Amino acid sequence: MSNSSFPTEFLLLPFADTRGLQLLHFGLFLGIYLAALLGNGLILTAIACDHRLHTPMYFFLLNLALIDLGIITTTVPKAMANSLWDTRAISSYGCAAQILFFFFFISAEFFLLIIMAYDRYVAICKPLHYGTIMDSRTCVKMAAAAWGSGFLNAVLHTANTFSLPLCQGNVLDQFFCEIPQILKLSCSDAYLR
Repeated sequence: MSNSSFPTEFLLLPFADTRGLQLLHFGLFLGIYLAALLGNGLILTAIACDHRLHTPMYFFLLNLALIDLGIITTTVPKAMANSLWDTRAISSYGCAAQILFFFFFISAEFFLLIIMAYDRYVAICKPLHYGTIMDSRTCVKMAAAAWGSGFLNAVLHTANTFSLPLCQGNVLDQFFCEIPQILKLSCSDAYLR
């Protein structure tokens, strides 16, 4: 086995080499981030304020908007900071947190999309039983299962990723921390990568 240690920080892939392009990237990221915040914030506000939208479909849409806010908030602010302050470094704990939250929100989104598909299936194929099958208690349990399963999935993947010894340096070929890029730095057997 090679000489392995765990780096205190990782170096992310830079967006550009010139300062002008870095500031342009910061402006673009800021615009995209604010548009996503505004769009998802409007969805959340509309569903929360209008009692006619308190149905299972809109309850799941509200959860989806929350998850989308989480996904974009996990990665974009660090990318904006890197572009603005001309840096590439992220601490190993920051990288682990970014992987944990990104994987959590992505996993929860997948599970929630499955639940939303089931909700539409029941609404179309069993419209007379829809109210009894998809009552509010069932919807809350299904959404909680999606969030809980996403968190469990993220914890397992993050713990497994950061338990591997790293010996291939600390440079990640990605704009944010991601599991496949960390696995490329691992000096463990190939079947674990």
